[in-house]
Amino acid sequence: MSPDSADSTGSAAYRVWALPGIPEVRPGDDLAKLIAASGSALADGDVLLVTSKIVSKAEGRIVEAADREAAIDAETVRVVARRGALRIVENRQGLVMAAAGVDASNTPAGTVLLLPEDPDASARAIREGLRDTLGVTVGVVVTDTFGRPWRAGLTDVAIGAAGVRVLDDLRGGTDAYGNPLSATVVATADELAAAGDLVKGKAAGRPVAVVRGLSHTVTGVRDGAGNGDAADSGDSGTDEGARALVRSARDDMFRLGTSEAVREAVAQRRTVRAFTGEPVDPGAVRRAVAAAVTAPAPHHTTPWRFVLLESPASRTALLDAMRDAWIADLRRDGKSEESIAKRVRRGDVLRNAPYLAVPCLVMDGSHTYGDARRDGAEREMFVVAMGAGVQNFLVALAGERLGSAWVSSTMFCRDVVREVLGLPAGWDPMGAVAIGHPAQEPGARTGRDAEAFVEVR
Repeated sequence: MSPDSADSTGSAAYRVWALPGIPEVRPGDDLAKLIAASGSALADGDVLLVTSKIVSKAEGRIVEAADREAAIDAETVRVVARRGALRIVENRQGLVMAAAGVDASNTPAGTVLLLPEDPDASARAIREGLRDTLGVTVGVVVTDTFGRPWRAGLTDVAIGAAGVRVLDDLRGGTDAYGNPLSATVVATADELAAAGDLVKGKAAGRPVAVVRGLSHTVTGVRDGAGNGDAADSGDSGTDEGARALVRSARDDMFRLGTSEAVREAVAQRRTVRAFTGEPVDPGAVRRAVAAAVTAPAPHHTTPWRFVLLESPASRTALLDAMRDAWIADLRRDGKSEESIAKRVRRGDVLRNAPYLAVPCLVMDGSHTYGDARRDGAEREMFVVAMGAGVQNFLVALAGERLGSAWVSSTMFCRDVVREVLGLPAGWDPMGAVAIGHPAQEPGARTGRDAEAFVEVR
């Protein structure tokens, strides 16, 4: 097979080269026309790999910035990790990268270069411009340089794409030995970007490369018989774009990992009151318990116990007994039956959860002083340690992608809880935690100004 050709199922060989003759790009330049004027004969099915810097320059994304850090702040949505002056952040395009993609190189002194506002739209504009100018149907990938977790060195990846199948989903197929492929999704656009980086060069003034021989990765290309690609009639507006390469927060197993990410986990810990019917992994709850028992405690004690209600029968027995005790208390308080029914309904968050945990405080190892003041302070120390353990537990559950709601109700009927669950007399139930998969994403949290909670002396 020729390195300049490919069949409909893919090619065993391809060719990649950098385009010569691309001049210095200035704001307002038409990149498609500059590429067309370079003198290279482009063909249907070629893939163009365009460095994001020239896209940013053409789109006027050069800004005055005496302080690059201020520009990074403006482009940052979330700090993922920080070490010294280096910041890994999520930027406004949804990309997680160093310095939000703000670049102070290859731009005049006193200015910085921001990433394209919408790299997928930029790729579509170049693709459509080349179709209009040269009459060719090509794929376009806008690239930028990334570092990668767990790997040394940098490589180019796709941040924008048009007319390219950015992901090749092989799940459902088999390998050469007949083994099923259940998790293989290839990041084709990133592989193309890396191939182009080998020939473009970082400082050689060759910002555009071409890959030929992989036309099966390009949408809207007609074969030799004149048949169009069924997946794309040529309207590049149907492309997913490189946005499809950005893993969602829910599916990102490495979203939480540094001190900044731990703070993010704490911020993302939310009270969830509606759950799906999806079962809860008991192992995930036990891992959260392991996090809970790392909390500080007085006198080198371990005051935490977690009773895990994994069977529906255990949950129903406890909640029915608690409901009856609560109704009896409310009737003694003279509440109306209507008021009682309304209050009891508030406990539905526990009844509707597929999993419950009851944290219990034990005072083993506590000191007795013989006077109310010091004995009261001793118990308070243990209660504070219990609260720290419960918070660890809730945050760890959030890290396991589980929703939770801490409800104080077991504290009002401890004898009932101990009896139903068969707990020792010295175990004090400290509320109950409803656990499950959230039925919907929580709404935005109301912001709180930390300074409002601070007094400095």
